[in-house]
Amino acid sequence: MNFKHIPLYLIVAVMLGITPAAQAQQELRKANKHYEKFEFALALEQYTKAVEKRKPDVKTAERIADSYRLTRRSQEAEKWYAQVVAMPGRDPQNIYHYAEALRSNGKYEEAKQQYMQWAEEVPEVEERAQALMEACDKAKSWMTRLPLAEVQRLNGLNAKGYSDFSPMNYGKDGLIFTSDRGTEINGKATGTYGWTGRPYLQLFMASRDGNGNWGKPTALHEMINDQYHNATASASEDGQTLYFTRTHLVQKRKPGNADPTSWVDKAAQAQEYINRLEIFSSQRRGTTWSDITPFAFNNVEEYSVGHPALSPDGKIMYFVSDMPGGIGETDIYYTLRQADGSWGEPVNAGILINTPSRESFPYVDNNGKLYFSSDGHMGMGGLDIFAAEGKHAAWTAVNNMGYPVNSPKNDYGIMFNEDGETGLLSSNREGQDGTDDLYSFKILQKPVVLAVTTLARKQNEQKRTIQVALPQVQLAISQKNLNDTSTVTTNTRGQYFMDGRKGNTYALQGTKQGYLNQKTTVEIPKTAADTVQVALVFDRDEKNVAIVLENIYYDLDKWEIRSDAAKELDKLAEVLVSNPTIKIELGSHTDSRESLKYNQLLSERRAQAAVDYLIEKGIAKDRLTAKGYGKTRLVNKCTDGVQCPEEMHQQNRRTEFRIK
Repeated sequence: MNFKHIPLYLIVAVMLGITPAAQAQQELRKANKHYEKFEFALALEQYTKAVEKRKPDVKTAERIADSYRLTRRSQEAEKWYAQVVAMPGRDPQNIYHYAEALRSNGKYEEAKQQYMQWAEEVPEVEERAQALMEACDKAKSWMTRLPLAEVQRLNGLNAKGYSDFSPMNYGKDGLIFTSDRGTEINGKATGTYGWTGRPYLQLFMASRDGNGNWGKPTALHEMINDQYHNATASASEDGQTLYFTRTHLVQKRKPGNADPTSWVDKAAQAQEYINRLEIFSSQRRGTTWSDITPFAFNNVEEYSVGHPALSPDGKIMYFVSDMPGGIGETDIYYTLRQADGSWGEPVNAGILINTPSRESFPYVDNNGKLYFSSDGHMGMGGLDIFAAEGKHAAWTAVNNMGYPVNSPKNDYGIMFNEDGETGLLSSNREGQDGTDDLYSFKILQKPVVLAVTTLARKQNEQKRTIQVALPQVQLAISQKNLNDTSTVTTNTRGQYFMDGRKGNTYALQGTKQGYLNQKTTVEIPKTAADTVQVALVFDRDEKNVAIVLENIYYDLDKWEIRSDAAKELDKLAEVLVSNPTIKIELGSHTDSRESLKYNQLLSERRAQAAVDYLIEKGIAKDRLTAKGYGKTRLVNKCTDGVQCPEEMHQQNRRTEFRIK
């Protein structure tokens, strides 16, 4: 350009217009380089400078949103994904990430709208989108219920502006946890991790005094903490053996995961090296640690293993891996200690525990119960903490720990104290900068699984009443003192597993076309087992078909309602309440012993006594008819003069009802 005849103010204006654009382009190049090396915190510094000078295109806006997501700054991620999804040419996957950010920020209704939009643009994900929308509704429901626990940010252990997470018991009053607060290794400060912009992860220890106050955390011995990431540990009960996770950089041969702590999304690989996790053990000798030994199943060239968790007896170790042959992005495995002290071949914990998404941070309590975190099971958002019923790979149920143990953000790394009701967990629920903190909790009501079974009552060829599974029954479930009612359907085996709480009372009403409605109330004592069996038995809605009432007994030559018979009649009263339009005949039968006249009178009195009992329970008199049949309708060969065992005579001494 020839500046000779151009006024000076125009030259200045042109130069000022060129310089910001050039600077923005240079900053974008630096930002993209950091992004492609997974240095998201460093990338954000450059992206922020660049977008102040130049409006971002869709690729840049997407990378900014991704960087905020991957550093777990959900507020900023939501803002940027909102911009990305409104831009032409964007990938539909950004709608999913936008929905996840909204859900992580507790905006469940807005998240549902985005999941719906995602499914419209990508039809093959419709089933998953529907499940995520259902999870939003479930999370809202959990948050409106009475709190199940008290959760408080822990004072004394957390370092402001840094992440502290994954607490594990150490001895009676000790604790080992992970932190990126920084420390010195061999007199040299630990470096900065470009992903987070904070120091590398290291293991710290703290002790509690007699008043329950935590002392100042100290970094573990330098044999444990080397210059790169060391995290997520578990100690033997005697405190002499420590298993922990260590991260190594290995030369990349194929796409893999880069996050050394939680295996977040597999982003595009542009670096020559990749982070992989390994498990190591160390023995304590006095006040120092030594004998660093690799786990036998480390395979750092192919996959990661990490997050070790020992059972209290030291015979089982659970861990996490993305090894080939798994179910999801990361799965929980377990290994059994062999007679010679070595660890056996790892076994996948199975499809009830593991999902196509991420399972991580296992923990085993004093009773051998497994806890873990997942973003694949139905949860509130991010990682949620779950409890598993069963053992090893034979699991029967997985339960979300509920609100406020879980939150819309990431919740993981739980541990319990000896009382089994208090403990610690880690969460980023209050970390606006993406950092995690340690929280104390106290369970107010312990979780329980209600294993509901729906059965149909029928008679077999021997005229005996049997019960068979009744599938696809609709259940309306409500909790006492709450207005919230949920409607579910039993599976093909007539089963439904629901989360409950010890000490609560639940009402269940089942309906199925062709059957009488059934209702039951379940009071769960605080001392109940972790699984409570509940059965609803259904009878056909057919007129003039005899339905035998089980366990209706009378004392010899008497017709008064005994306490055991009253329980069965109470169930019949519930059936009549649940089916207010039906009228029934209540019939009583005797066996063949004694005269025809005697048995006829006795059966009439027994039938009338049952009717009177139901009237006292509030059933309208005009809905009930008493009928005595004496010994005129025997169900077997036990007639006069025939020798029969008492069991067969009992089959004849029955009480039935028929719909009129």
